[in-house]
Amino acid sequence: GFRTLPPIESSIDYDPDEDEPPMEATWPHLELIYAFFLRFLESPEMQASIAKKHIDQQFVIQLLELFDSMDPRERDYLKTILHRIYGKFLGLRAFIRKQINYIFLKFVYETEKFSGVAELLEILGSIINGFALPLKTEHKYFLVRVLLPLHKTKSLAQYQAQLAYCVVQFLEKDPTLTEQVVLGLLRFWPKTNSSKEVMFLGEIEEILDIVDPQQFVKIQQPLFRQLSRCVSSPQFQVAERALYFWNNEYIVSLIEENSEIIMPIIFDSLYRISKEHWNKAIVSLVYNVLKTMMSMNSKLFDDLTSSYKADKQHEEKRQRTEITYGRHLIVLNLNMTRKPCHRNRIRCVY
Repeated sequence: GFRTLPPIESSIDYDPDEDEPPMEATWPHLELIYAFFLRFLESPEMQASIAKKHIDQQFVIQLLELFDSMDPRERDYLKTILHRIYGKFLGLRAFIRKQINYIFLKFVYETEKFSGVAELLEILGSIINGFALPLKTEHKYFLVRVLLPLHKTKSLAQYQAQLAYCVVQFLEKDPTLTEQVVLGLLRFWPKTNSSKEVMFLGEIEEILDIVDPQQFVKIQQPLFRQLSRCVSSPQFQVAERALYFWNNEYIVSLIEENSEIIMPIIFDSLYRISKEHWNKAIVSLVYNVLKTMMSMNSKLFDDLTSSYKADKQHEEKRQRTEITYGRHLIVLNLNMTRKPCHRNRIRCVY
C-alpha cells in the first residue's frame, strides 16, 4: 500500500522561495523502497503485460499524490519512476497525462499548493518532445488551457524554468501556436510583481530565439507595446531585462526586418528614458539600443526624432498655456474676493 503524506504543521511558516525544504525523517527507509522499485521497472526481465495487473490507474493516482511530498529527494525518485512507467506501460499514457492535467488545474484554480509541479513539468517536457506531428487537439488544449494559466500563480518562480521549456517544446513542434502562446502570456502579464515580469521577459526571449519570422510578424505589435512599457518601468531590473533583448542577434535581425512597424512603437519610450531615467546603467543601455536602431533605419530614426521633439515642444507649450491660464484665474478670483460690495448703493431703475 501507499503511505499517507504527513500533514504540514500550521505553526510552521514555510516559504519555498526562502527556506530550506523540510526533510522526511523516514527517508533512509523510503529510499530503499524507491530504489528497489525503480530497479524493478528498469530491469530487462520486467514484463509490462504481467506487471499491469498491479501497476494500473489506481496505482498511478496514488503515485501522483506522493508528488506533494515536501522532500525534494522523494520527488526526484517519483519523477524517475513515473517517467519509466510512462515509457513502459503504453496503455497508461493517456491516463497519466489526464491526471497531470487535473493536478495542474486544481493547483491553478483552487489550491495554489502542490510541491511537485516542477517535477511533473520536467516529465512533460520529455513527453512533449516525443509527440507525433501534427499535434493532436488534446495536446494543443493542454498547452492553452493548462500550461499557460500556470504562469499566473504566485509560486511561478519554483517551476518557471521547466514551464518555459515545455512551452518552447510545443512551439518547436508547431510554430503556428506562437501567436496564441504570446498573446496568452501578454494576457497574464504581471502588473505589480517585478520579479515575475523579469521571468516573463526571459520566457519571451526564449520564444523569440526559435520563432519563425512569419509568426513574428503576427505578434510584433502587441509584444513590442508591452516591451515599451517594460523599458519605461521605474523598476530598473525590469527595464534592464527588456533592453537585453537588443543583445540577441537573432531578435535584432527580426526587429531590423520589421523596423518600419517596431521602431515607431518603442522609440518614444527609449528617447524619453535616455533623457530622464534615474539609473545610469539603464541610460547607457538605452543609448546602445538607440545606436542600433539608427544603424537599422537612419531615415526613420531621424523622422521619429523630429516628431518626438515637435510633440515635446507642443506638450510644453500646452502646459505653459495651462499654467498661465491657471494663474489668471487665481488672480481674477482674488480680485473678486477683495473688491468691496456696493449692492446697497445701487438703485433699481424701472
